[in-house]
Amino acid sequence: MNSKTLRINIFTSVLIAFLGVFNDAKAQKKTNNYDNEDFQILHTQITHNKDLGVTIWEIRVNGEAGKTKPKAKGQLDGAPVLGYVFPTSLKSADVGFNDVKGIVALALTSHPDFDDTPLWDEDMDGDPKNKADGLIWHPHWVVLKEDKRVAGGLSVKQFVKEDDAVILPATNPGMPMYMDSPGFPVKTIGQSIKVIVPDYRIKNKTSFSYDGVAAYMMVNTSKTNKPMLGVYKVYSIASGNLSLPYKVIQK
Repeated sequence: MNSKTLRINIFTSVLIAFLGVFNDAKAQKKTNNYDNEDFQILHTQITHNKDLGVTIWEIRVNGEAGKTKPKAKGQLDGAPVLGYVFPTSLKSADVGFNDVKGIVALALTSHPDFDDTPLWDEDMDGDPKNKADGLIWHPHWVVLKEDKRVAGGLSVKQFVKEDDAVILPATNPGMPMYMDSPGFPVKTIGQSIKVIVPDYRIKNKTSFSYDGVAAYMMVNTSKTNKPMLGVYKVYSIASGNLSLPYKVIQK
C-alpha cells in the first residue's frame, strides 16, 4: 500500500467516525450549553500572505466565536476541552514531529483546569504556568488518529516516553502525545476566530488541503482503556463531510 492510498484510507475511516457522532449529536437532546451557535461553523478559510510570510487561519460561526468556554471540572482527569480544529493534509514532519501516521491538525482550544503552554503567559499575569492561561484560546499542533474507544472516533496520538524515535518541537508541553504548544497568536472577533502561522513554522508549505471542525474533547488520566485526550462530540464540520476540500488562498 503506497502512502497516498494509506492517507486516503485514514481520512475515509475518520470521516465515517465523525459523521456517525455528528448525526448522533443532532438526534440527541442537548446535555449542556456547549452545543450552540458558537460552534456551528459557517465558513473556514486559510489565506497565505506572501509579503509577510504567514498564513491566516480562520473559522467563522453562526454565533460568537470563542464566547462559549468549558466549565471547570476542578481536576485534570475528566477535564473538558473545547476546540476549533483545522484538520489538514500537512505531514507530521512539517510541524516539527517525526514522520508518523495520522492527521495533522491545528487546534484552537480552551480548558480551565490545566495549562499546557508553559512557555507562554496568555493572561499576562507574570506566571506562564498557571491554570488561568488554559482558559484563554490558544493553539496546539496535534496528530490525530482513529480511535473507536471514544464517541468522536478520534484521539491525539500517544507514544511511550522511552521511544527514541519520537521527535517533538522544543515548544511541546511535555505530555506523551504528539502535541505542540507553538504560541501562535489567536484572536476572536465577533463571529470569527483566527490564528497566524509563520511560513517557516510549517516548512514553507503554503499549498495544502484543510477543513474546519468544532468539537468537545476530554482529558483522561485514570482509565487505561481510554486515550489521554479524545474527541467525544463533534458540533459541526465546515465541509459537512470532513473531505478536506479547501485549499489555501494565495495573496
